[in-house]
Amino acid sequence: MANPGHVSKVRSLYKRILLLHRFMPIDLRALGDQYVKDEFRRHKTASHEEVKRFMVEWENYKDTLQTQVLESGGNKKLVFGADLSEEKLKYFQDEQIGQLYELMLESNKTNRQFAIQEEGTPK
Repeated sequence: MANPGHVSKVRSLYKRILLLHRFMPIDLRALGDQYVKDEFRRHKTASHEEVKRFMVEWENYKDTLQTQVLESGGNKKLVFGADLSEEKLKYFQDEQIGQLYELMLESNKTNRQFAIQEEGTPK
C-alpha cells in the first residue's frame, strides 16, 4: 500500500497543475489536462526510482507554469513552455521521445484534435 503522505503530495501536485491549466487558452488547456491525467494514471504502478524522477519533473513543470502565469499579470497573451535541453533529452526513452513529438505536433496544429470553444463564443 502506498504511503499516505506520498499519495497526498501526488494528489496535491496533480490538482495544482490542473488549476494552473485554467489560465491557458481553452484548446491548450484541454490538451494539457488530458496529457496530465494520462501521465499520472500511467505512473500509478511505476518503480520508486521512476516515481522520484516523475515527481521532480512535474514539480518543475508546475513551478514553470506558475511563474509564467504570475508574471503575466492578467495579460491575455501568455507565452507558455520552456526549452528542453539536449542534455535532458539524452535521458528520455524512445517512447517518451515519441510522446513529446506527438504533443508538439498536436499543440502546433491549426485544427487541433480538441475543437473546443469558450462559452459565449459564436460557433
